[in-house]
Amino acid sequence: MAANTLRQWFSTPLGQYLLEKERAYLDEVTPDIFGFHAIQLGMPEVDLLRENRITHKLRVGRDDSPDLVAQCHELPIATHSIDLVVLPHVLEFAAEPHAILREVDRVMMPEGRLVIVGFNPWSLWGLRSALGFSRDQVPWNGRFLSLLRVKDWLALLGFDVSAGRLIGYAPPFDREKLRRRFGFMEPAGDRWWAVGGAVYMLQAIKRVRGMRLITPAWQEKSAREKGVIAAAKREGHAPTKPAAHLRIVK
Repeated sequence: MAANTLRQWFSTPLGQYLLEKERAYLDEVTPDIFGFHAIQLGMPEVDLLRENRITHKLRVGRDDSPDLVAQCHELPIATHSIDLVVLPHVLEFAAEPHAILREVDRVMMPEGRLVIVGFNPWSLWGLRSALGFSRDQVPWNGRFLSLLRVKDWLALLGFDVSAGRLIGYAPPFDREKLRRRFGFMEPAGDRWWAVGGAVYMLQAIKRVRGMRLITPAWQEKSAREKGVIAAAKREGHAPTKPAAHLRIVK
C-alpha cells in the first residue's frame, strides 16, 4: 500500500533502511554541539536530537503531536535565540524552501549550528523521482534540491558549510529482499561514487561578519599619534617634542 505521508513512508522497510542511517549520522555529530536551545523542524514523530546534550529541545511541526505546532517559515520563536537547528526532509516538500532558510537564519544565534537532511536528486533515488512512475507517492512527489543549490542559499544567508556526508547507495527497491542483494553498493558507493548517495547530511555554521566601530575624530587622531610614537621607538628614534614645549633660558 502506497504511503500518503512522510511518516507512513518511514515506517516501510525502505524508509526504515534510510532512517536508520540518518539517525546513526545525527547520533554521531549532534552530541558535540552545545548551547541552551535546540529545535527539530519537521518529522516530529522521530527524535533526531536524542543524543544531543542541550537541555531545552523542541520538535516543531503541524501534525504528529509535536512539542510546538507551527509553520516552518513562521516560527513563534524569538530572534537570535536558537543554538542548534535540525532540518530533516523539509525543504524538498516546501512551496518556498528559501523562505524556511531565512526564518531559520532569523531565529539562530550567531555561530549557531544547522544540520540539513535532504534527498539527493543526483542519485538512483533521485532518478526514481524524476522518472515519474511514482510521482503521486511520498517521498517521490517531492522536489529534490541539489546540494549545490542548498549551499548557494546558505552562502547568501551568511552560513559557512562546515561538514557533510552522503548516505544510502543501494537502489530504492521497495522489496527488502531485492535491496539486500545490492548491499555491496554501500561500501563501493561511498568510495567510488560519493556524490550518488540517496541523502545528503549538511552541517553549516551561522557567521556574523565583523563590524568596524565609528569613533570620534579626536580619538582617531590620538590613535594615529600613538602609532607614530610607537613606530619611532621601534626604530630607535626619540620623537621630536613640539616647539611649544621648549623654554629658552637667558
